[in-house]
Amino acid sequence: MIIDFNSLREITVPAMNNGKGKISSKMFMDNSGKIISCRIHVGASTGTHRHETSDDISFVISGNGKAICDGEEEELTEGVCHICRKGSSHSIINTGNEELVLLTVVSEK
Repeated sequence: MIIDFNSLREITVPAMNNGKGKISSKMFMDNSGKIISCRIHVGASTGTHRHETSDDISFVISGNGKAICDGEEEELTEGVCHICRKGSSHSIINTGNEELVLLTVVSEK
């Protein structure tokens, strides 16, 4: 199976989960979860949200930021993977001067 993100429509969401700024993404979704190509714009963030039914795995392609998962701060840089396990809460914040680009896999459990 191939997922061609070049052919998927990009959407831009303001204040995702009551966060700040805008986030643009392309998403593939089926019964087992989601795969998301995501750009968190400069100064933007996702609001804190809980993963009730899934693990959320975000690989940093480029940019800098931080994740706050269950109150613990984690630095995000190129090549780092942040995991928010089922039952945990997190937010992701772009702390850099360029877009924070992520590939996120949401695995339903």
